[in-house]
Amino acid sequence: MNALIIFGLLLALMLTGMPISISLGLTVLTFIFTMTDVPAMEVAHKLFTGIEKWEIMAVPFFILAGNFLTHGGVARRMINFATSMVGHFHGGLALASILACSMFALVCGSSVATVVAIGSIVLPAMVAHGYPMRFGAGVIITAGSLGILMLPSIPKVIYAISTNTSIGALFVAGLLPGIVLALMLAAVTWWIARRNNYPRLARVGWGARFKAFRESFWGLLLVVIIVGGIWSGAFTATEAAAMAAVYSFFVSIFVYKDLKLKQVPKVLRDSANMSAMLLYIITNAVLFSFVLTNENLPHQLADWLLSMNLGQHGFLFVVNLVLLGAGNFMDPSSIILIMAPIFFPAAMQLGVNPVHFGILIDVNMEVGLCHPPVGLNLYVASGISKLGITELTKAVMPWLLTMIAFLILVTYWPWLTLVVPHAMGML
Repeated sequence: MNALIIFGLLLALMLTGMPISISLGLTVLTFIFTMTDVPAMEVAHKLFTGIEKWEIMAVPFFILAGNFLTHGGVARRMINFATSMVGHFHGGLALASILACSMFALVCGSSVATVVAIGSIVLPAMVAHGYPMRFGAGVIITAGSLGILMLPSIPKVIYAISTNTSIGALFVAGLLPGIVLALMLAAVTWWIARRNNYPRLARVGWGARFKAFRESFWGLLLVVIIVGGIWSGAFTATEAAAMAAVYSFFVSIFVYKDLKLKQVPKVLRDSANMSAMLLYIITNAVLFSFVLTNENLPHQLADWLLSMNLGQHGFLFVVNLVLLGAGNFMDPSSIILIMAPIFFPAAMQLGVNPVHFGILIDVNMEVGLCHPPVGLNLYVASGISKLGITELTKAVMPWLLTMIAFLILVTYWPWLTLVVPHAMGML
């Protein structure tokens, strides 16, 4: 009954159009002060201690690194390198955008930043070369979602904090699935482009390719720094985020020189605004988790799920359905903070690896970013392409269906997720 009251109240508040962070906070306060004996001092204590975890510092650092990379010319150089490698295939610019999104995702950790950085450059170029805007937008919306699956990822950090899972293992676990998804999206793109005879660029020589690689080298080196540092034990995942922010600043200002010193305050303000929004959601979600734990609801819900005798495969199917449904009206961070503590105990009792479970949730969040009504990638692409959400929803369908097929693959083939962290000794 308590679970029904809590989630019913939360849903009712969200349906009024209230922001998820405010809905979480009001749900918690209403329940605590009317149905429990928890003192107000405990609520205040939880508010301040909820974001004291060292791992949470990775969130603002990765946001800052992503903003420096977006404004510092890294994306443009990655696009040039990607175009030199695959531009001569059918739909060459579209394929190059997928490859560029993959490379940018390796160092960014944000899907929205990936769509902005790559889409704002590639989409106008695709239209100029004769591609339909709908085709280009469909590619960018889905390829941009790689930003939260590849190495660094803010949703991975939030999941790790919620479940006490290794952030480093989660980072590298997304590498191989990210490559597989990029290849699947590229295959669909090539097939559509070939069928419609979309333009191809002229093949360039290896000299031009090496020159493009050399120019993008400093951005790609960040991948080596993050993975190498975590793997070698030189620094933790949180320290890797700080290193990424400092390195991105250095490359953008002193190496590529596309970002001027006078622009840095604006980048810092934008990063602070985004960080404050996420940390406020995290704080309220910590309160929400405290209420659930205080009422022993996660374990009760886990026992209820286990009593249904779904088995591991049936349980994961139900989790996917719930997460895909939640993606219709909540953002990824909120979904993870609310759902992960509920499903995690049951997943552990059924023998699901916590890293595999984290990547499964991450892929569900990717899908949620690409469909209405709250898919952030759709709205960002709409702002760049000037197309309506309805038109973009139709345009993205071939790639969105591909992502759902990929979700099934990740769900029922854990080896794809776990082989890299096992090989690196992180599991």
